[in-house]
Amino acid sequence: MKESTRKFLKNPKNIFLIDGFGALLTVALLFFVLRTFSPYFGLSKTIFEYLSLLALVFAFYSITCFFLITNIWKPYLKIICIANVLYCVVTFGIIFYYYQSISVLGIVYFLGEIIVISGIVFLEIKTIQTPYQVP
Repeated sequence: MKESTRKFLKNPKNIFLIDGFGALLTVALLFFVLRTFSPYFGLSKTIFEYLSLLALVFAFYSITCFFLITNIWKPYLKIICIANVLYCVVTFGIIFYYYQSISVLGIVYFLGEIIVISGIVFLEIKTIQTPYQVP
């Protein structure tokens, strides 16, 4: 398993694929699950709709980069890395702004999402710092 992961990550363009599918998973969870059960999370459906739209834009960007970018991929990876950090900041902002109404379940979900996205950002930063070219 570890060897196959290393082989997959040897091509830095694959980080766009990981990011894109992660964003699609976020869209599915936010729009189809959390929005449907919004009273249990203590937030309005509109918040989940805006967050899912933002994640959909990120998914489109990352998957498009995976298929269209050739050798000059670092600037594009920096863009999605910064976007992911800003998404985490917005998510923290939502937790703090709606602290009175958000449920424990909502806080746990969003903190979990921030942890996962932070892991992806860490991987993106390591990929940007690694001196290699796309094969």
